[in-house]
Amino acid sequence: MGDKPIWEQIGSSFVQHYYQLFDTDRTQLGSIYVSICLSVLSTLMQGHWQKSSLPFTKIAHSITAQDHQPTPDSCILSMVVGQLKADDDPIMGFHQSFILKNINEAWVCTNDMFRLALHNFG
Repeated sequence: MGDKPIWEQIGSSFVQHYYQLFDTDRTQLGSIYVSICLSVLSTLMQGHWQKSSLPFTKIAHSITAQDHQPTPDSCILSMVVGQLKADDDPIMGFHQSFILKNINEAWVCTNDMFRLALHNFG
């Protein structure tokens, strides 16, 4: 990873850490968020991470692609595309974007947008 720009290294490390925590111990996710804006399926939630609001018990993510860019205010914008399997539901595609900010020498998530890749063909 040494030849990649620093924002790609930080973004990739964050994505790997985030989904590992999400899949194995969601109770730890609160430590990587600050007071955030979280958008899940077009519903905006502000405040702190709430594990109890998730409608499943088991989940596994598979990351297909990720992109990272520096922002003018020294943050990092990360976009992730992948698939997930929750409980006994079928595998579904998803998109997720994060804004990462360095606060007190730690990179934390200030904004998180998530959407299932569902299509309405009707």
